[in-house]
Amino acid sequence: MMSSSPVPRAVVDLDVPGPTISRHIYGHFAEHLGRCIYGGFYVGENSPIPNVHGLRTDVIEALRAIAIPNLRWPGGCFADEYHWRDGIGPKDQRPTMVNTNWGDVVEDNSFGTHEFMELCELLGADAYITGNVGSGTVQEMSEWVDYLTREGDSPMARLRRANGREKPWRVPFFGIGNEPWGCGGNMSAPVYAAQARRYATFVRSHGENEMVRIAGGANVDDYAWTDALMRDLVCDTCPRSEPGPYQAISLHSYTFRDSFEAKGQARGFSTEDWYATFANAWWMEELITRHSTVMDRYDPHRKVGLVVDEWGAWWDAKPGTNPHFLQQDNTLRDALIASLHFDIFHRHTERVIMANLAQTVNVLQAPILTNPTSGAMVLTPTYHVLAMNLGHHDATRLDVRWVDDLPAHADDGARPFPLVSVSASRKGDTALISATNLDPAAPHTIRLDLRGAAAAVDGARVLTAAALDACNTPEAPDAVSPAVFSDWSLADGVLELVIPRAAYVTVSLGLEPTTN
Repeated sequence: MMSSSPVPRAVVDLDVPGPTISRHIYGHFAEHLGRCIYGGFYVGENSPIPNVHGLRTDVIEALRAIAIPNLRWPGGCFADEYHWRDGIGPKDQRPTMVNTNWGDVVEDNSFGTHEFMELCELLGADAYITGNVGSGTVQEMSEWVDYLTREGDSPMARLRRANGREKPWRVPFFGIGNEPWGCGGNMSAPVYAAQARRYATFVRSHGENEMVRIAGGANVDDYAWTDALMRDLVCDTCPRSEPGPYQAISLHSYTFRDSFEAKGQARGFSTEDWYATFANAWWMEELITRHSTVMDRYDPHRKVGLVVDEWGAWWDAKPGTNPHFLQQDNTLRDALIASLHFDIFHRHTERVIMANLAQTVNVLQAPILTNPTSGAMVLTPTYHVLAMNLGHHDATRLDVRWVDDLPAHADDGARPFPLVSVSASRKGDTALISATNLDPAAPHTIRLDLRGAAAAVDGARVLTAAALDACNTPEAPDAVSPAVFSDWSLADGVLELVIPRAAYVTVSLGLEPTTN
C-alpha cells in the first residue's frame, strides 16, 4: 500500500563515514529495585530455575544474544545508600539493610560485588559501577575501587583474595554518585561539583584498568547543572597536563505521557496519549543538543563524554503489583520509544559515549520480564528493537540528509515532532538502515538516495502489531516480534521503504567493496 502524500527524500553517502556509534549506547541498568536483581537476574543457587551460581541462565543467554555491552549497578538511588562491604564474604554472614528508596523491603546483600562481576563476565559485558557519595565516604569509595581492580599486596587486594577472587576485575566505568541533585544528597550544583572533584581524585586507575569517571549530571533540562560541572572541570587552578577528575557527566530523562506526576498508563492509552508521549520522547533530541552546547563552551574538542545512563518509558505501575517495584507492561509503543531514542543517540555520537536503558529485567522499560511464580521468561518488544539494531554497534554513522520535509504531527497542543526517524551506519561492506514510523494511523513512504557504493538488500525486518498497546506475555510470547519486511524497492541506487503505521523497520545492505 503506497502513501498518497508527497514522498520525502534523503541522501545517504555510503562512502562518507562519520563518527563511530559506540556499542555502549546500547547499555543497560540493573538496580536493587523491585524484581530486577532478585527474581530477575538472581534466583539463588537452590532455585529450580536453571542457574549458574544463582544467576539465571535464560536471562544471561537472552542478553548475550543482543550483545549487551555494559551493565550499570547497583543503582540508581540505591547506590547512595549501598555500602559495598555488606555484600562481600560468606552470604550467611552478610548484614541486612532496608531499601528505603524502593518499598522499605529488606535487602539481604546476597547479591554483591562478586555476584555482579561474575554476571558481567557471563554476559561478556563491561561493568559500570556507581559509588556511594550520598551516604558514603571518600575512603569507602576508594577502597572499593582498590578491591575491584588493584593487584599486588594491598589490603583490599588481600581481602578480595580471601573472598575467593585472585585476579582483579576490569571495571572501565565508575559513577561518582547518582542524582546528587535528588536522592543522592539533595546538593546544589556547586556543592556537588566540589564533591565530585574530591571523590573522583581517589577513584584511581590501577594497572591496566583505565577507568572513565562519570560525574552525576543533570536532571532533564537543568542546563545550569551541566554548566557548573563543566566550569569546574576547566578551572584556572586545575593542571592542564593531566586528565580531569572525571571524564564524563551523566544525563537522566524519562519519557512520560505528560510529566512525572502524570505518567499515564502502559496499556489502554488513547491516540491523544500516543502523540503526547512521542512529543516528550522527541524532547531527548533537544536535551542532548542543548547540554552539548553548554559542554562545547568549555570543551570544544569534545573530550568529555555525555552519558545518558537513565532513559526509557516510565508509566504508572502495573495494577496489582507493588507500586514501589515499578513494574509495567512493555508494548509496541515502548519499542518505538526505544528505536527513536537510539536514532537520537546516533545523531549525537560525537558527544554521547554511553546510554543505559532503565531497566534490564522486570523494572520500567525492561527488555526481559520474568514470572515470579512459574519462572517463565518473556522477551518484550523493546528487546526486539535491541536485537534488530545489532548492526549499529561500533559501526560508523552515515548521515541521513533530508532534502524534503518529513511528515509531522503538530496539533492537540503537543510539541510538533516528525513522524519518521531514520538512522544509517556502515561496518565494512555492510550497512544498516533503520526507520521508525510514529504515525499510529497511516503508513509513510520514504526514499533514500544511496550514493558512493553499489548496494543490494540482504534482508529486511519489521516490528509492528495490530494493536498499539500489544505486548508479549507467557501465553503469547510472540505477539510483537520481528517479521520479514517486503514493502521495499531498490532501483538506480534509490531505496524506497513503505513503513507501516506504528512500525520499526531495519534493512541490511551488502555493499560493493571499495577499491583504492
